[in-house]
Amino acid sequence: MAVGEIEEALRSGAPLEGVDLGDSDLRRLLGADPGVPRVFSRCDLSGADLRDTFLIEAEFTDCRLDGARLESAALDGARFTGGSAAGAVFTAAEAADGRFTRVDLANTQWSGTLLTGAAFTGCRLTGANFGGCRGIDYTFAECNLMLARLKGISMRGQTLRGLRMDEADLTKADLRETVWYESRLRGAVLAGARMQGADLRGADLGEIDLAQVAPLSGATIAPDQATMLLSGVGIQVVE
Repeated sequence: MAVGEIEEALRSGAPLEGVDLGDSDLRRLLGADPGVPRVFSRCDLSGADLRDTFLIEAEFTDCRLDGARLESAALDGARFTGGSAAGAVFTAAEAADGRFTRVDLANTQWSGTLLTGAAFTGCRLTGANFGGCRGIDYTFAECNLMLARLKGISMRGQTLRGLRMDEADLTKADLRETVWYESRLRGAVLAGARMQGADLRGADLGEIDLAQVAPLSGATIAPDQATMLLSGVGIQVVE
């Protein structure tokens, strides 16, 4: 497509496939409601400037948005499927009811982002920073959240399945009444986390040092987890 055709498609909301928009400033072209959801397939938007753009119910399929800037973008109901947005900045965006499926979102920034009803499924979220995100009822399933920053995050009452949270920062997180399956919390920081009523029998806790025991008060764990926990504080359990 010629440059003029690409610009017209961006303004009108016509679908784009296989277009290279890397490092482009798209704020002028995507700043208004085109009247139809925008559709991007196999497009390269790496490093693109998408700040304050109108992307409500937009669809990104197998696209690259590595390092893209999406601060304050309107992303309510947007769908990201496949592809990569590693290092992208979503700070202060509106992403209620967004869907992120099998996307590489490593080291992304979500501070101040509205995530009410958003769902992350099968995503790579290593090192992602969700501290200070807004909203309720956002969910994670089958995601890699190793080293993620999740301070103050709320997952109360959720069933959590297939989450890898090794060395994640869950300081002051609300994990009350959660039920865990096939998940890992090895080395996670739990200082100040609330876990009353949580069922952790399906989570690999690893060895927990004495400073990490207090947040587990009121949670349910399995006998083998209790043995590992006591081993971590220097107590040997002998049958």
